[in-house]
Amino acid sequence: MVSLCFYFQVHQPFRMRRYSVFDIGSSHNYFDNKKNEEILKKVSSKCYLPANRIILDLISKTGGKFKVSYSITGVALEQFRLYCPEVIDSFKSLSKTGCVEFLDETYYHSLAFLYSKKEFKKQVLMHRKKIMDLFRFKPKVFRNTELIYNNELASLIHEMGYNGILAEGANHILGWRSPNFVYRPKSARIGLLLRNYMLSDDISFRFGDPNWKGYPLAAPKFASWVNKVNGNGNIINLFMDYETFGEHQWADKGIFDFLRHLPKEVLRHKDNDFVTPSQALKKYNPVAELDIPNTISWADMERDLSAWCGNKIQKEAIKHLYLLENKVLASKDRQLIEDWRKLQTSDNFYYMCTKWFNDGDVHKYFNPYDSPYDAFISLMNILNDFTIRLAIRPKKQKV
Repeated sequence: MVSLCFYFQVHQPFRMRRYSVFDIGSSHNYFDNKKNEEILKKVSSKCYLPANRIILDLISKTGGKFKVSYSITGVALEQFRLYCPEVIDSFKSLSKTGCVEFLDETYYHSLAFLYSKKEFKKQVLMHRKKIMDLFRFKPKVFRNTELIYNNELASLIHEMGYNGILAEGANHILGWRSPNFVYRPKSARIGLLLRNYMLSDDISFRFGDPNWKGYPLAAPKFASWVNKVNGNGNIINLFMDYETFGEHQWADKGIFDFLRHLPKEVLRHKDNDFVTPSQALKKYNPVAELDIPNTISWADMERDLSAWCGNKIQKEAIKHLYLLENKVLASKDRQLIEDWRKLQTSDNFYYMCTKWFNDGDVHKYFNPYDSPYDAFISLMNILNDFTIRLAIRPKKQKV
């Protein structure tokens, strides 16, 4: 038997506006509300709303056999509320089916785990509360920002009460092992689900590429690849950005038709089924323990942290941001704390990436800057203004 476990990341950052040196001290509006609304409505129309309708229909048509999971960042949920509340309503409809699992992550899709465990825990608890408030669901499986993972994170997540965690099935970690099994972290007695990056990327990156040897990718062909895992693995973890459907891969490429037909084709094989992450951890026992002391992620060719903190300007910006932590939290100023946390969103550092070749185009997705250095300058100008706000805030602040 082989189970398919679909996990979709739903995230949109509060993108910063181009903030010049002349804005310092005169404007504290750091975010491009007009652009954020424009992008959110565009992606909702092209992806979130049609994809949710299709998945709701598939759950109904398969009698609940089709199952999926989501991690929706807090900053995405805030923007849905502001600009497109019908998206939240559509996720609520999915939640009521009992065939959808919501995962936890950092509320602000931040790199806090790498720089402040205290802040990391706060953001995870914020996210947990938001998911409970909106969907009446308490997540038991964790997915860190960009699948950033190591032994230390697994231990911390175990302490916070989670039963499982997701990570990238990177070749340099697995070696001869297969990602198509449940594992256990060396540092914690929880389940570890690893992304099958080959099959995931066949859908999310290669689907519409006419130069790819697997093109065109139709549901029967993909189902045949799934069937080959029978006897060679227990679970295929298909983890990807939800924007794959309609945004990264446009509707006219056939991505929605692929989604509509996939469950039926997969379920033609009597030994196949669909599971959520929690169901996978209950259904399959870990086959081995994995020791991952060095940090990995699902980004780029290297599967490391270089997309966010691989160059000098990224490291400088991150250092300045997290050096403000104690003063910001001590201020008890809600607006300062909220702005500081929004600035932590990993996208702000992703835009500063200077890597080239195969990964270059990935870093251009909805990037508001002409170059990585423009992104750096804008954020540093914002941090200079933010520091001034911290210094001149009233001595007594009502909270």
